[in-house]
Amino acid sequence: MSIAHRIRVEDVTVLSDDWYVLRKTRFHFQRSDGTWQHQSRETYDRGNGATILLYDPSRRTVVLTRQFRYPAFVNGHDDLLIEAPAGLLDRAEPEARIRAEVEEETGFRVREVREVFDAFMSPGSVTERLHFFVGAYEPGDRASQGGGIAEEGEDIAVMELGIEEALAMVASGTIRDGKTIMLLQHAALHLFAAPAPAPAAEGG
Repeated sequence: MSIAHRIRVEDVTVLSDDWYVLRKTRFHFQRSDGTWQHQSRETYDRGNGATILLYDPSRRTVVLTRQFRYPAFVNGHDDLLIEAPAGLLDRAEPEARIRAEVEEETGFRVREVREVFDAFMSPGSVTERLHFFVGAYEPGDRASQGGGIAEEGEDIAVMELGIEEALAMVASGTIRDGKTIMLLQHAALHLFAAPAPAPAAEGG
């Protein structure tokens, strides 16, 4: 359902165009009762992105990264942030971009990837739409050490965790990145079968 007819833009002002683009927009919005209300919003446009969870179903492992995120640091996270590999599309198609990004960050050259959903991550202020992928991997798929691109300020460590350990890190607050939590929950529901119960001990 389109709601374009309920929005009348009056004025758009660019507040910053340094790294990404911050705009202030004044508009009228038609409320559900039919009245028009004047509103003003700031939107931060950094482009759209993609993220991926690499998983090994036979060993029940996933690949994540650790890196410094200044916005998280200034909001009280005094540690490196644990994340699924991700990057901006930069006008590329989501699948092509995530294939290149995951190899840059982790060193893994994935064979098949599958998009499972997309989502607006902070729709109150940020325009970004993020494409979520999953891809199976094996240890032999690692073509390099990864680590990201130093010229872009990246200093990325690669982590391989069991899915149960990763989910426990979500529960404990060790993993706090939203996209990563979403992918791990998806993996727990759809990618990893419940482990087989241990055989019962024989009576003596």
